[in-house]
Amino acid sequence: MLTRGQLVVKLPAARVDSLLESGDGMRFDRNRGTPMREWFTLDPESTLEWELLAREALAFVSSG
Repeated sequence: MLTRGQLVVKLPAARVDSLLESGDGMRFDRNRGTPMREWFTLDPESTLEWELLAREALAFVSSG
């Protein structure tokens, strides 16, 4: 989904942790003060291809 002009995806928590470590974004927070463990907001300055990340997220949510 797009939220506040940024791509937000649902991924496994370990994958989100990996993306955080690489500095590609942050955990998604619904403005309630608690970042969500499996949700990731891609930094607009990231060099990751958003389409690949979106496909990865689709595969994750489709598998459950």
